[in-house]
Parts: sequence; C-alpha cells; structure tokens
Amino acid sequence: MTASSAPGGSRRSETDSAGFTASPQLAQALQQIVVDLVELHLQGKQAHWNVVGHNFRDLHLQLDEIVDEARESADTIAERMRALAACPDGRTETVAATTTLPAFPEGEQNVSAVVDLVTARLRATVDTLRTLHDQVDSEDPSTADLLHAVIDSLEKHAWMVSAENRSV
Repeated sequence: MTASSAPGGSRRSETDSAGFTASPQLAQALQQIVVDLVELHLQGKQAHWNVVGHNFRDLHLQLDEIVDEARESADTIAERMRALAACPDGRTETVAATTTLPAFPEGEQNVSAVVDLVTARLRATVDTLRTLHDQVDSEDPSTADLLHAVIDSLEKHAWMVSAENRSV
C-alpha cells in the first residue's frame, strides 16, 4: 500500500486539503431543491390522505411511492449539502416561505383532480431541478449527478400519474 500523494508526486501534509466547500450560490441552489422536495413530500401526503373516487386505491398507493421518493431525494440532497459544509433548512416556516410549488387545496379531492394536481407539482419540482442544474453542474458535477437521478425518477412518476387521466 502506498501513501497518498499530491499532484506532482510530493506527499501532502495532513492539513493540505480542507475538502470541497459549496459556494453560497451552490448552497442556495441546493437549498431551493431541498425545499421543493420537502414540499412535494408534504403535498403528496395531503393528496394521499384526501383522494376519493374511482381508482382511489391505486392512486393512494402510487402517492405513497411519490412521497417516499421525494422524502428520500430531499434527504440525499440535504446530506450532500452537509458533506459540502452547507446547512440545509427544512423547517416548516422555511419550506412554506420559499417553496416554488403551488399550494395544494384543502379537503377531499377526486382522483382525476389529484392526478392533475400531483402531476403539476411533480413537473414544478422537476422544473426547479432543471433550472438550477447547470448552475450546480458548473461548480460541482458530482452533485449534478445526484440531480440527474432525481429528475429521472420524478419525470417517470409524472408520466405514470398523468397517464391516469389520458385516453386515446
């Protein structure tokens, strides 16, 4: 086993590398993504609890998958922020004040309405990710790779949910 060496072959001292730290701009971009993912999780649960009508059970279960995906993705991005010495803020007042997602209506909602509401929120969250992607990628391609996976998953959910209201 050989010792790690710096570029050029000289050994690094133990204090030579402080590690990569997110700039304020990168931290803010990731914070916005975390907020929208947390809000997607909360709105997905609101829809899950209050959906009624034909095909209720299928959508009820599908909403749990979306909620799990949003929660896990928020956790992944928040933990990436911590790895980059940035502090995520998922407090309710922060989420409510800074999310870009439209508010979800209160009370019972029929299946068809929930399909449209959830599809719109999935697409809005993806829009946040896509809007901030290039900024994230220019500073930290590793984090941008995490965003790719979230985008892929949420776009798949949007397609699958929206298909409920489609016919040919």
